[in-house]
Amino acid sequence: MDTITLITGANKGLGRETARSLHELGHTVVIGARDPERGQAAADGLGVDFVQLDVTDQASVDAAAEHVRTTFGRLDVLVNNAGITGTFAPLEQTTAVDAQQVIDTNVLGVLRVTNAFVPLLELSDHARIVNVSSGVSSLHDTIENDYFDWTIIPPIYAMSKTALNMLTLKYSRALPGMRVNAADPGYTRTDLNAGNGAHDVSEGAEEIVRLATLAAGGPTGVVSNSAGPLSW
Repeated sequence: MDTITLITGANKGLGRETARSLHELGHTVVIGARDPERGQAAADGLGVDFVQLDVTDQASVDAAAEHVRTTFGRLDVLVNNAGITGTFAPLEQTTAVDAQQVIDTNVLGVLRVTNAFVPLLELSDHARIVNVSSGVSSLHDTIENDYFDWTIIPPIYAMSKTALNMLTLKYSRALPGMRVNAADPGYTRTDLNAGNGAHDVSEGAEEIVRLATLAAGGPTGVVSNSAGPLSW
């Protein structure tokens, strides 16, 4: 039986590479993107399916879930990849509106999408949810590695990914029949950092792909990178 996989924010970067890798592994991949033209172009280039999906728009999320339901009947893997960095500014100069935009995408977007697709994931025999987090979400690593330079790590972005980790943990207990984890792809060269990462998307996507293809009985409620579980 085919594995039906949806990846949000997948017209470029880590999302696109994850789609490529999982498609090569035999998954039936659906990429979601806000922009229909860019999303369809990416899907055509990869040979996968496309659905318009704006994680900040409940109507768009609901329509995407209905599309997957009518086309495939279920969902096996959900990769919540869509995210933004937001404003690069000192915390004391960051506005509530700045913060709201980041949280709406990086945290509430995951909540909207996950809740909309849970009924379809419950129809799967091997449901997996992978939330794309970041090493900068770790309180431990922030202190140990001095992640306080706002020109490199926007404070609200880091905070949003910390919240995403807790959301991941809560979902792992709320959905015990599924494997729900978060992947830290590391400092990957993408548009989010203007291509200044330490490695390319093929390396960054490896942990996402691993968690998306966990065997039955694999871990749940874990945030991990290529070296193993992240110290939160």
